[in-house]
This record gives sequence, C-alpha cells and structure tokens, in this order.
Amino acid sequence: MLEHQEKLYLQKSDLQSLLEACKGSTASGGNENSGIASACVENWARSFEWDRQADDIRMNVFGIPTYRINQQEIINAVMSGKDVIVIMAAGGGKSLCYQLPALLRSGTSLVVSPLLSLIQDQVMGLVALGIPASMLTSTTSKEEEKSIYKVLEKGEGELRVLYVTPEKISKSKRFMSKLEKCNHAGRLSLIAIDEAHCCSQWGHDFRPDYKNLGILKTQFPKVPMIALTATATQRVQEDLKEMLHISRCVKFVSSVNRPNLFYEVREKSSNGMAVIDDIADFIHGSYQNKESGIVYCFTRKECEQVGKELRQRGISAEHYHADMDAKTRERVHIRWSSNKIQVIVGTVAFGMGINKPDVRFVIHHSLSKSLETYYQESGRAGRDGLPSHCLLYFRPADLPRQSSMVFYEHAGLQNLYAIARFCQSKRTCRRAAFFRHFGESLQECNGMCDNCAFSKEIKDVDVTPHARSLLSLVKEMQSNDQRATLLQLVDNWKTKHRKEGTNVAASELSKDLKKEDVEQMIIQLLLDGALKEEFQHTAYATNAYLALGSMSKQLLQGQKVVRLEMVQGSKANSQNIKKGALFDNNNTHSGLALVLDELRKELSQRHGSIFPHAVLSSQHITMLCSQQPTTRDEIEKLLGKRKAEQYGKEVLQCIKTHAFQNPESTSGQWVSPKKKKVLQDDNCNKTTEKKVLKAKRTFVCVSSSDDESKGHDKASDDADFHITPTKTLKNT
Repeated sequence: MLEHQEKLYLQKSDLQSLLEACKGSTASGGNENSGIASACVENWARSFEWDRQADDIRMNVFGIPTYRINQQEIINAVMSGKDVIVIMAAGGGKSLCYQLPALLRSGTSLVVSPLLSLIQDQVMGLVALGIPASMLTSTTSKEEEKSIYKVLEKGEGELRVLYVTPEKISKSKRFMSKLEKCNHAGRLSLIAIDEAHCCSQWGHDFRPDYKNLGILKTQFPKVPMIALTATATQRVQEDLKEMLHISRCVKFVSSVNRPNLFYEVREKSSNGMAVIDDIADFIHGSYQNKESGIVYCFTRKECEQVGKELRQRGISAEHYHADMDAKTRERVHIRWSSNKIQVIVGTVAFGMGINKPDVRFVIHHSLSKSLETYYQESGRAGRDGLPSHCLLYFRPADLPRQSSMVFYEHAGLQNLYAIARFCQSKRTCRRAAFFRHFGESLQECNGMCDNCAFSKEIKDVDVTPHARSLLSLVKEMQSNDQRATLLQLVDNWKTKHRKEGTNVAASELSKDLKKEDVEQMIIQLLLDGALKEEFQHTAYATNAYLALGSMSKQLLQGQKVVRLEMVQGSKANSQNIKKGALFDNNNTHSGLALVLDELRKELSQRHGSIFPHAVLSSQHITMLCSQQPTTRDEIEKLLGKRKAEQYGKEVLQCIKTHAFQNPESTSGQWVSPKKKKVLQDDNCNKTTEKKVLKAKRTFVCVSSSDDESKGHDKASDDADFHITPTKTLKNT
C-alpha cells in the first residue's frame, strides 16, 4: 500500500506540473499547445553563442576534458536566464554547473551552502585555479569582510564567486542590504543553492534557515537561480519549487545509479569489539595502500571509541563530531583531505558535500535514519568514478535508537522503516530499493551489491507460531500496564518459554530461534504493522516501547503468515568479502600512478596547502598513465592550460624519470570491483583477468599498449571512467 501510495504521489505531481505548464502558457497569451511544447521540449543541448568560451574555461581553467551527463544542458539553461533545479548523484559534477556560469556571466555569483568545511574546500579549490572567490562565514576576518562588502556595494575589486551560509541570508540585514546594492548596479549575476534538499521538511536533512531562502527570488526576481541536490523525491522537488519561488523552473534529474559503488549489508554482532575487529580486518585486507575512507557512527561517544579502537589496531584514524571545537574539527578535516590520515570516524555532522573525490570506502557502524540519508552518506565514496565499497552493519536493536530520534519528524518512522526493509532483505537488489524510493525505473545492478554478487541459499522460514506467541505476550503485558523495549521483549519471551518447561510446544518455540532471529522477527512484525512503537520521554532520554499494531488482530486470529528470510550455508562467501577479495586494490595502481600520487601530495603542499585532488584528479592520473605525454602540448591537452602552467613541468619530469627507470612498465591499473581468477595467457605473455561472478555484465581492463587504443575509446563511450564491456572486446 505504501509503494502504491508513492506511485500515486508521483502521478499527482506529474499532473500538477502539466497543469502549471498549461496555466503558464495561457497566462502569457500564447497558444496553449505550443506553450506546453516549448516548456517540455526545449533542446538545451543545441549550440549557443557561449559554447566556445564555455569549452575554453572548462578545459583550460578547470582542467576538465569533457562534460558529464546533463552538465552542458544545465549550464545552457542557466546562461539563458532560467531558474533551474538539478537532481544529480554525488560525483556527477554539480559544482561545475554553477561555477562555470559564474565565470561566463559578468559580476558576482552568490552560492549558499550549509557547511563551513564544504565552503572552505570550494573556495580553496577555486583560488588555486586563479578564480577570485571568497566566503562570508563566522571564520571570516573583519578585514576580509570589509573588503567583500566594498566589492558588493561599490564594485571595487574583483569577486566572481561568493560563498555564504543560509544563516547569513536569514539573519544579517547588513549583508542583504549590500546584496541589494550589488543587484541594483547589475553586478549580481547568479544565485546557487547547494544541498537544496535542506529547504524541505520532507527532505532527510531539513535546516530551518533554509526555509527563508525564498526571499532571494522575491528580492532579485531577474537573477537566475539554480538549486542543486543529490537526493530529492518527487515530493521534495515540488516543495523546493514552492519554497524557493521558482515554480516555472527547468528541472534536470539524473539517474541515482552509482555504477562504481558496491553496496553490502552485514549482520552486526552484539559484541561491540567484534564489530570493530571486523571493520579493522576489512580495512587492512582491502585497502593496504592506505586509501581514504569514512566510518559513520550514531553517537559522539561511539565516534571517539571507534576511532580509538581502530588506532589500536594499526589504522590511522581520527574522530570528528559537533562537540569538538571548530579549530580541531578543521585540523582533522584538512589532515584527512590531504591523505595524512586514512580514516575519519564521524557522526552525520561530517561529510555533507565533501569535496574529496578519492574516498574508497564508507562504513556505517550503525543504521542511518532513512534511505535518502544512507544514499547521501554512502555516496561520498567513489566520486572520482573508481570502484568503491559501501558497507552497512545492521542489528535490529539499532532501530529503536534511531526511532526515538526521528519519530517527531515528517514521515520519520516511515523513512526509518524503509531502510530497515532494505537491511532485512537478503534477496532483493540493494540498488532496486534506491530506484523505487526515488521513483526511477529499475536498472541492472551488474553484480554490484552483495545480494546480486554472491550466491546464497535463502530459506523462507515460517515463524507464524513464534510471532503469535510473542504478540500474546505483548497483549498480556499491556493488560497489566507493563511495557517493554525491543531487547526487553526478546528477553521476556525467551525467559517465559524457558519457565514453561512442562509445555513442550512452548519450550520448542524458544529453542527454534536464536536471540538474533527473535530480534529480526520483531523488526518484521514492526514493518508488517503487527507491532508499533510508542515513545515515552524521561529526564535523560526518549525510550521506544513496543505495543500491538493495527495488523496484530489478523495475525492472532490466524489470518496472516509471518516468514523470515534466513541464509543457509553462506559463511564462505562472507569470509571472502571480509578478506577483501571484493577489491584487489594492490592492482588498482600502476607504478606511475603511485609516483604521480606522491607528486600531487608534494605539489599541494608547495602551492599553499591545497588538497592533492585539486592538483591532479584521479581521472587526470588515469589519463597520464594511459597516454604518458612527453611534451608540454600533450600535457596541456590532458590537463588544460592553467594546470599545465602550474604543474606541467613537474609532471613531465616525473613521467620521463619513471619511464627511464621502468622501461618495461605498462599502464593498466583498472580492476573491476568483483571477484576474479588470475590466469596466465601464454600467447601474449601477460596476466589477464577473468570474472567469475554471475553478473549479467562484466568488465575487463586492457593493460598492454597495443590494446589500449582498441579498449579505451570504447570505454569512454560506455562510461565516464575507463571501463569496457567484455562483449565489445571479444576479438581483443
């Protein structure tokens, strides 16, 4: 019924959009049918007068060889003066969609962003590219603030991009006054709202100050506005239009699919040290080259504890949460972004919109509060398009910890139960859950989640007698004015049946299921509506208690069956994943790639302590390893003029030195994130990889120089990163 309700909401939104288009065309006095056509069929991919200049800035300033999906169309719509909503997955290149128009349009562009760390990252990156950018935040000095206000008010000096927090818009009358003067003089060129889902109470990360951003369109109606986010359901999208006052906007929705991310859910042990041991084994086994990662925890105390335990297990890790002072947080963030520490252990206070593209893994020590939140947090992995791992540890007892925090939010429990279903399922593709949630048609997973990649023997176990017995216990407790939390109910049920030794049937019920299975059954009863959560506030916390739900009567009367999905004999598979067989990161870097990685770290320190990925991105390193340029012109074609001027000499020297020292080296470095066998090919005297998963589509890397010319061109047509489908390489 909930899925059907969501489909009806989507149909309603589509009809409302069509109705708005009809009203808009009628109000403008034009032909109604032609109005709808122009609203729906505008070709933003056609040629525009600014194309050549945009291409020049994209390549020679930002060092980006080609546009990603929808980027060019979005930029054209903004340059045409349209208001735009952009829904684009993390790593899709949202920043370029407003940064490039900011350089194409004259004047100052205003960017509203929710987090100080993100603003600092963006400003540092733009300044490193020679773009006049600044920020107005709590950390801005009085002198710098005075200089910025002078630019806004009188146009003295050059400022192309100005970043502010939403609090500056809602609480600083002085700033709004300066902004009005800037607009009156024709120097306010663009308004960008980053992480726009924070505007909506239906969004997973609502921020009250974002509610007031509608004033920007009211005050500056002729300035184009672009609102960007990685996650927004149809309901949130409609909310954004209304709150930002951009009902006639152009909307670009990209796929939520992140094909380079592998999603996995593991059962979480009740023993806290065992969980940390498993995390440490995973990191040591899979990421021996110290690739960056994030571990998310539920509480600040857990953050500190997990960080400490990981350090004791030989992993370079530091914690990050809101209780730390600003300078300490900034220091940890910079050390992690500069690859001086491997793992950052944070609460949700860390990470929204982080600008680090080479995060190889994101681990959730505890359950997220919704599928949207999990998609956003796990999406911080693999923004460079390279294979990355998203691992979530789930234990039913974690659910009431979250429910007691979200029950008062709009659809808070509904959203929480959706991710609980995601974790409970041992058959359904993990990606399919995201597609359904965001109203997108299903796509192939290609073996990139645990349920699709690894063969498991799943058995549907009928636990209806156990469920009826448990509901009877809840009913009995309610009649005696007693209450129980999830864990208390498990203990009470097991204890009751142990005491009823003379009742053979009752005793057998207790023996049939382990404690973990009973917890899983209770979650299933919650999801089915046979149980419900009720909340009681104390002086120190909010507790979640279990009570009979609306569907309990049917189950007690024998009209409903309860089944649990249980895995039989899959222990070998889980061990293989634990040992890191999923990713062979030792083979993901050629020798030259490692040398270039060290070079970018050195150059980042030399050029004002910017982040290494701002010097050379992972895509840049891939192209340099593949083509191994030998002249300045060849470097410029790969990196653009600005980066070639700044770093070209050192990069060329690095490549030449490596080629001289390693004349036999090859450049292949891609390994698909799947299990593989390594076979020796006697005909060509090299190692080739053969995937053995039952995925519908597999990928191979072509590593010899002869094959690169055949493989890489096809790969670039197939994806943003260099992956080539095996079906196109049969002859190779």
